[in-house]
Parts: sequence; structure tokens; C-alpha cells
Amino acid sequence: MPFPSRIATLLLLSAAISLPVQAAEHRKTHRTPAKKAASAAPRDKPGHAFGPREDMMRYAAELAAAQGWDAAELQGQLAQAQSLPVVQRLIMPAPSGAAKDWAAYRARFVEPRRLQAGLAFWAENEAALAQAEQRFGVPAEVIAGLIGVETFYGRIMGGFRVVDALATLAFDFPTGRSDRSEFFRGELTEFLKLCRREHLDPFSVKGSYAGAMGLPQFMPGSWNRYAIDFNGDGHVDLVAEPADAIGSVANYLAEHGWKRDMPVSYTISAPTGGMPAQLLLPDIKPTFGSAELQAAGLALPDVAREHLGPLAVVELQNGAKQRPTYVLGTENFYTLTRYNWSAYYAMAVVELGRSLAALRAAR
Repeated sequence: MPFPSRIATLLLLSAAISLPVQAAEHRKTHRTPAKKAASAAPRDKPGHAFGPREDMMRYAAELAAAQGWDAAELQGQLAQAQSLPVVQRLIMPAPSGAAKDWAAYRARFVEPRRLQAGLAFWAENEAALAQAEQRFGVPAEVIAGLIGVETFYGRIMGGFRVVDALATLAFDFPTGRSDRSEFFRGELTEFLKLCRREHLDPFSVKGSYAGAMGLPQFMPGSWNRYAIDFNGDGHVDLVAEPADAIGSVANYLAEHGWKRDMPVSYTISAPTGGMPAQLLLPDIKPTFGSAELQAAGLALPDVAREHLGPLAVVELQNGAKQRPTYVLGTENFYTLTRYNWSAYYAMAVVELGRSLAALRAAR
């Protein structure tokens, strides 16, 4: 089947490697530096074709009937998908007991090479970033920070065949953690719909070990629901068209509750006696008013005292021996965690974006 040139770049990603922080959905599994190191060794066993497995063939027949597709053709395609042990390993959570380290996590993303790439990306896509900020209310620095954390501005978009990754997690989900096979079966369905709509060979599309694709690492369901044609060429391409990726990220955040002109977070210090435990129980969910936090003993900066919405007290651990870092997360901070359910991820996006904005302002 011929492929349109507008998406031909989807076929050129096989040499890429997978990003340490990847999607299990847009509430993604947070991978710590320890998990990153573990994923590098030892070498995994090779995959094997699913073949005409009964459960997969039944799935293909039911999907084909629901969509009006040729069942035999779809069954033949999916029988060629590979079950990959490396995908089963990478989807597992980090070893328990590993101390989280915000300073080390931040340093992975706010570093000279990524900052340089981010400045170039912002300069090349300044108009699209400004347009997205005006239309959706999401600041350019947040969009630039998110794409930088996700894929190093397109340098690391994943080297797994998406059909293999999704089929593995849909039909051979590993034991040892909560079963997500139903979720990934849905994402496999969304991926096959995307391939049909865009005339893509499903065996040529590359992405993360969990099936996320493109500059913003959208899962197929998020691509189908939130990706938009932001450059006006009549097509959506999150791989080769940064404008589409920029607009789609802004649209995703707006659809998940982003509030225009609201800050993302405020820096605070713990009281002398330590952070009251009851303030940490809601975690990233904004729950407390500024008056409640002050009554609990927190010294808030002026801007936080004047904040009208609810706030979350977010603890970022700095290893076993250093004191945690604390921030107040707003509703926009919580919205960022809808993209990846991790306070560390959200703060990395914020810090990278703020650093890029400061460097641009200093020029």
C-alpha cells in the first residue's frame, strides 16, 4: 500500500532509542534513574511472532466486524506481530525501595545540550508556540518544556514497532503488577484505526516501548482524540510537523483543564518542625486554600497568598540523605500530571520551560 509523503517520516524512526520517561498512557508510568539503568542490561531474549493465536484471532475478527474491515486480512497482519520480552520488562515498575532524587532527575533534563536544543526548537517554531499560547492559554515555555522532556525535541522518539509493543502489552502483559492488558488492547484498536485512516503500514510505525509516538509521545488514543492540524495543511503529523505537535500538546492540556494565566507552582519551605503530614496526604491533587495552608504553619510567598484556587503541597524527595524540596502545585500543575502522573515529571517540564524562557529573555 502506498504511503503519503506527509507521513513518510514515520517510517524513518527505526534507529531511534526509547526515552527514559515513556508513556503507558498520558498518565504515564514514572521511571526513575534507577529504572533507566536497569533497562540497559542484560540483553533481552528475541521476540517471537504471535501467529494464529486464538485470543488474538478472536480480537481481530471482532474488531474487523465492528469496523467493517476484512477479518482475514487483519488476522493475517496481527499474526505477524512480535511478542517482545524487552517490552514486558520495561513496563514493570521500578524496584521498590529505590530512593527518589529530584535533583538528579532534574539534572537529566535541565542540562546544556537539551537547553541548546530547546532554544533552537523555540526559535524555529516561535510563531506556532505563540499561536498555541494565544488560542489555548498554555504558555509557550510549558509546551517547549514538555516536548523537550518527552523526546529531546524529536531526537528520541522511540525505536519499537508500535504494533509489536501494543500487541505484547495487550496479549502478553507480564505478571507482577496490575494487569493493564485491557487498556493496551484499546490502544491497539486505536492504533489500527489510525493506520487505516492515514493509510499507514502498521509494521513501519515506530514509537516507545508502550506504543507512544511522535514529538509529544501521544498514545494512539490520545492522537485520535486530541491531535490537531495546527499548520493548516489538512493533515495531522506529530512526527515531522512541529506545529502540529505544539498545537496538539496545547489542545490536550486545555481539554484536561488548563487555566489561562494561572501559574503552575510556587516554591515554599517546610516549617521548622517539618511538613505537616496531613498536608501531604492529597499528594498532587489541589485541595487546600492559601488561608488553610497558612493556618497550618506554612509561610507562603505573596503570590501564593493571593492565589484564589486550591493548592497541593507537593514533596519532591532528594535521595535518602537530603531534605525534600517542596512546591505548591496549582490546578495547572495537576493538569500537567494528567499527561504523566508524576510530580517529578511535571516539575521537570516546568523547570526546563522556565530555564528556556530565562535564557531567551537574557539574550
